[in-house]
Amino acid sequence: MTLVRSELLKIRTTSTWWIFGLISLALWALTLFFNWLQTEALAGGDFGEVPADQSDQLQAVSAADNLAANLYTNGQFFGLLIVLLLGIVVVTSEFFHQTVTTTFLTAPHRSAVMLAKLVAAGVLALLFWLVTTVLNLVTAPLILNSVDVGSQLGSGAIWRAIALNGLAYLLWSVLGVGLGVLIRSQIGATVTGILFYLGGAIGAVIVLSLLASRYGDWINKLQLLVPSLASGLMVGGDTDIPGNPPQWAGALVLIGYAVVAGAIGVATIRKRDIS
Repeated sequence: MTLVRSELLKIRTTSTWWIFGLISLALWALTLFFNWLQTEALAGGDFGEVPADQSDQLQAVSAADNLAANLYTNGQFFGLLIVLLLGIVVVTSEFFHQTVTTTFLTAPHRSAVMLAKLVAAGVLALLFWLVTTVLNLVTAPLILNSVDVGSQLGSGAIWRAIALNGLAYLLWSVLGVGLGVLIRSQIGATVTGILFYLGGAIGAVIVLSLLASRYGDWINKLQLLVPSLASGLMVGGDTDIPGNPPQWAGALVLIGYAVVAGAIGVATIRKRDIS
């Protein structure tokens, strides 16, 4: 616990956390605006002439629980990127400011230091999740009631989506710490993290769409292998979207990535020379 408190103190005494916090709030507000427009369009139900397969998907996305789950987890896409970068900074700032030697001289058990960093990054990630969740619990019912859907807060699927969203925040912070250990350079790790998250999501959507049009919709189920898409699958409602993998599959895949990243991080920090 002493090491964890030390890591949290390092975070609190820098401006990094509140700068990321302000960025996160701005991105949350921007995402809310677009989700509001999307909710109004989907709740209207007037999709015009669309192919049968797309019509099934639109009807599933337009289901009340899916509309609500999307709003109650608003801000996830950019929020996860923020906590990924925070996890990176928790590690790489030590190398950037050349305090890592002092840290390991004070606490020579490197595995314990690494675990403390993982816990500290996780606490910070859950704090970001909590703040955005409170904001969503205030704004989502207003939007849902405006389109005559109702708050849906009595649905267990909504609370499950909120809880899984918190798990996603926690797991992406672990991925960030693992990446920060592998790439000591703060700039290098940050750029790599952004490309890994955004590039992986956008690139995978394009590639999978092209492959699905040629080989069939079953290709879309492979999206759960992409971490940034798997986390999005975790926060759906009870109504399954045709062509999408189940909610639990996305959670299992993301847990697997986080466990591997954490294990590699601990093993690397124990063996790598620090100077």
